[in-house]
Parts: sequence; structure tokens; C-alpha cells
Amino acid sequence: MYAIFENGSKQYKVSVGDTVKVEKLNAEVGATVQFPAVLVVDEAGVKCGAEVAGIAVTAEVAVHGKDKKIIVFKYKSKKNERKKQGHRQPYTTVKVTAIGAAPAKKRVVRAKKAVATEEATAEEAKAE
Repeated sequence: MYAIFENGSKQYKVSVGDTVKVEKLNAEVGATVQFPAVLVVDEAGVKCGAEVAGIAVTAEVAVHGKDKKIIVFKYKSKKNERKKQGHRQPYTTVKVTAIGAAPAKKRVVRAKKAVATEEATAEEAKAE
């Protein structure tokens, strides 16, 4: 079984237990993150589109870091223009722990005050 998920405009093919470098995430080391699946292949076959709407890839943040330095050199001949820059892309390494249904989102519970005012309004309507 494997899944393809998207993060940072890139797609990653993973299965349970894989370790992947993704774009830097705003999460603590050891935290659990979820990515919505784009495609899932399992014993039942290939699922994509609306079939994977409730499926997520769950992963644990392993480490944050920076990639190897690359050199950006801009040069224009006969103009004496030269510009040298370096760049190290930040990344987060995650370990995939599960592929499956995303946990249900918590329902928003209305405040008691709002419910009390609605009940009072309903009682006033009955009285009229």
C-alpha cells in the first residue's frame, strides 16, 4: 500500500515507515502532522479524486534542517556585472506512521449563553 500526498507544491510517494524530506513545516519535533492524500493504491485498487476525500497520510516530525548549499552566480558579459549568492533550503524530515481515514473534526459546540437566548426567543414566540 502506498499513497501520494502534496506539500509545498510537490508530490511525494510514500508508504508506512518511509522517511521523507518535505518543505519546512511549522511543527515541533515529535509532533504528528497530517497531509491530505491525492492518490492511494492498496489491495482494493487505485483511488483518487473524490474517493480519497477522507484519507490522510499521518506522519511524525523527525528533524528540521537545511540542505546542501547551492551557488547562484549571475554574470553579464562585457558589462562587468557579477553577482554571487549562496542558498540553503530549509526542510523537515517526517516519518510516515499511517495511511488511512483522517480523524473526524471536532464539532463546534455553541456557547451556553447563545443557546439560552435562542430558547428564550423560542418561548417568546410561543407566548405570542
